[in-house]
Amino acid sequence: MDNALRKFIEDMPKVELHLHIEGSLEPELAFKLAQKNGVTLYKDKEKTIPFESAEELKAAYKFDNLQEFLDLYYRGMSSLKTEQDFYDMTMAYLTKAKSQNVTHTEIFFDPQQHMENGIAFETALNGIHRALKDGEEMGVTSKLIMSFLRHLPETAPEGVERAYKDAFETLELAKQHLDKIDGFGLDSSEAPFPPAIFERVYEEARKTGKPVMAHAGEEGPWEYVRDALDILKVDRIDHGNHCLDNEALVQRLVDEKMGLTVCPYSNLRLNHTTDFATDTKLTDMKQHPIKKMLDLGLKASIHSDDPAYFRTDEGKGGYMTENYLAVAEALNLSRDDIVTLARNAIETSFMSPEQKTAKTQELDAYTQRADVFQKYVNQVGGEQARTA
Repeated sequence: MDNALRKFIEDMPKVELHLHIEGSLEPELAFKLAQKNGVTLYKDKEKTIPFESAEELKAAYKFDNLQEFLDLYYRGMSSLKTEQDFYDMTMAYLTKAKSQNVTHTEIFFDPQQHMENGIAFETALNGIHRALKDGEEMGVTSKLIMSFLRHLPETAPEGVERAYKDAFETLELAKQHLDKIDGFGLDSSEAPFPPAIFERVYEEARKTGKPVMAHAGEEGPWEYVRDALDILKVDRIDHGNHCLDNEALVQRLVDEKMGLTVCPYSNLRLNHTTDFATDTKLTDMKQHPIKKMLDLGLKASIHSDDPAYFRTDEGKGGYMTENYLAVAEALNLSRDDIVTLARNAIETSFMSPEQKTAKTQELDAYTQRADVFQKYVNQVGGEQARTA
């Protein structure tokens, strides 16, 4: 990749639509909060081997599949105890996002896991929301999306002692805070839990008037994307990679201008299966389908998912800029491709029409300034060459 395109990507205003705020918890902050709160972070689910340092925790961020990641992800969340912890985590992400020219972000949070850890719904919500409001003063606007965990039931069986809240119970809590919650999503382990088992809670969630979305087609088949559209009636698909396995579904997504929030480093670090029949894994960013998605006319855009966990080869967090740079380099994307990805994110966001117009104008103005600057550089370079 030439320096001009790298600089263009780094400075370009960006919109992030697929970010799990708990997945932005860097190992240094997780370890610091754990020590403050008297929490031991363990290497194993049996809780027999503790992590001794943040560096040791960071070294564990290597996964063979989605479930291995989730196991560590949920253990890391146990370090969050107070409203200030949630504020600090969210503000750390917003500060990083601001440094990478992210001007709008739509983030997920997982209250069911926090409640299972003994944390009140409002503790997590208020800490995150307070940081998002302060983030607006930094120039980063936001939406907050509450996710249902698909490994927990829509409705829990009666008479069973449990620490968790089921999806319907969590939705009832959310309804008390619709001034702070901007939408509803579905995440966690995908393959064993198809969209159809959450049909009723999604029907109820849509009655709030808030947009809904769901992770589909990440580790699940293309049928999960179809069912998210038909059964859950989502407004946006998170991931969606396996839509490419069915031509009719691809055409439908194109026709409906359905947003797909694609997460390249996440796919790479989780050994995303690109072909179920042959069990082919994505082991090199050159195999990533984002370019194919663009060429087919899909409204795909790039996001970071869980950037603290899905790190670059150099060990840096895989945030927005790192994801853009990685696919641009590996797939030889043009500047037009990059702008299309950025524009798709704006168009498929849940911002108001007025906000979308403003963000589009901001992107267009940036692109025009970059054109002028590049022409100047080319002219100066040409003159220097002629006089050499």
